Amino acid sequence: MSFLSFQSGLCMRLHLMCEKYAYIVRIIERRLDMAQAQTERAYAVVSGFVDSLQEPRTPYISPSRLSKALGVKVANLAELTGVHRNTLRNPSSERLQGRMREMVKVISAAAELTGDLQKAIYWYRNEPIADYGHRTAAELVADGEIEAVLAYIRDLENGARG
Repeated sequence: MSFLSFQSGLCMRLHLMCEKYAYIVRIIERRLDMAQAQTERAYAVVSGFVDSLQEPRTPYISPSRLSKALGVKVANLAELTGVHRNTLRNPSSERLQGRMREMVKVISAAAELTGDLQKAIYWYRNEPIADYGHRTAAELVADGEIEAVLAYIRDLENGARG
């Protein structure tokens, strides 16, 4: 084998390797673009959800709007927020607002993960979490365990991303 044929074969192999790596880079770039688009869509969904909950002409979350979004009666919102039902009569109550913000925070995080607000709400209210005694996210948040639920969502997100 002559030096020229060896060099030619080596150049051919290097060229093929470069094409292969360029192809892999294009695939990665497409996946990153898709992930970015999904993140932007999820952000728009969450932003619209949060905006839809505002009590008109106030800086508060509306108990009636939140209960409608969750598909429950306003009276049942007390149970979901972990506050006494009489507290619902004062929508500006800091305790009620704080609990509703916690609910919205968890639902928003789940919606960002799934990209679907309705799936996130369904999960929040109905899906038992094995790591927490098969309690739902709603039950955990009502008991003041929001950080545990957010940590669980972060774990899902990290697992989903690999």
